[in-house]
Amino acid sequence: MSVLNHQIVWSRDAGASARFLADMMGFEPPVRLGHFVMVRVSPDVTFDFMSTDRDIAAQHYAFLVSEAEFDVVFARVLERGLEYWADPRHQDAGHINRLDDGRGVYFNDPSGHELEIVTRPYGSGGLGAEHVNPLLTEEITVHGTLPDLS
Repeated sequence: MSVLNHQIVWSRDAGASARFLADMMGFEPPVRLGHFVMVRVSPDVTFDFMSTDRDIAAQHYAFLVSEAEFDVVFARVLERGLEYWADPRHQDAGHINRLDDGRGVYFNDPSGHELEIVTRPYGSGGLGAEHVNPLLTEEITVHGTLPDLS
């Protein structure tokens, strides 16, 4: 079976962006390998930051964390005075979401990439959750059934 090995992340300053991700998420310090500055985000996956002067299309990177890890990362967001949002469109500033009866929040890295931390995978709370993920109700409205998440 194939497993993602690395993701190249374009940035204005590879070192600064890599340090930001490692510091915010509590990952091991970045390692330079040639023109990449690499952060191990899981045992098998690295984010390989690469500096560029070209336009950067902002990307979205979501991390599934425990409730305790959420508290630690969110505390770092607050300590740094970073802007944060409860939604990916950045319309609900200064709040977290409770989708799927977990917690989630979005914040940006120095190059404008959107980082998200969530304590429950999308849709995992089902329709019985107190805070139903709107993606589930959208799926029912559009397709008439719930997606098979198993």
